[in-house]
Amino acid sequence: MTESALTNNQLAFLALSNEYCHAVESASETDREDFVSAMLRLLPRIYISATDLTDSILGPEAYLPQSLEEDYYESVRRAMEMLFGEDDTYLEVFEEDMKYSDTPIAASISEGLADIFQVLYNLTEYAKDAPIDDIPAALDSIKEDFGAYWSKSLCNVLRALNALKYA
Repeated sequence: MTESALTNNQLAFLALSNEYCHAVESASETDREDFVSAMLRLLPRIYISATDLTDSILGPEAYLPQSLEEDYYESVRRAMEMLFGEDDTYLEVFEEDMKYSDTPIAASISEGLADIFQVLYNLTEYAKDAPIDDIPAALDSIKEDFGAYWSKSLCNVLRALNALKYA
């Protein structure tokens, strides 16, 4: 029996990434209430799992190829936009430019979810065919991007989805 090169946290993150991608890809076949509930269950778990990823000592960063095509990204985003309708837009209060603006800055739930989808889709597509020993380096890249970019999107979208569910 071969021991996996992946930790339990890494495996959990990959499983959550796959579950999230499947939920987003199925948005057009889901009613809004069920979709919002699914996102409110998945996003906090993804956040925790991403923060629990530990850096591996693998040397150079892995290149994570971008496999999500723009047309597919846009079709997924549009499906979620249709699902949310007029509630897709929310006011973004944590935007850096907000400090210097007298007008509110709008953001889109569907775009935030699609941006997270892009990251996780690229990871899951890569992980399908990559040698298992290469996946930890890809997860390192994901964790770095999480801290620099998409953790903020995740938190902001979570807040907007929470408002939809409980408003």
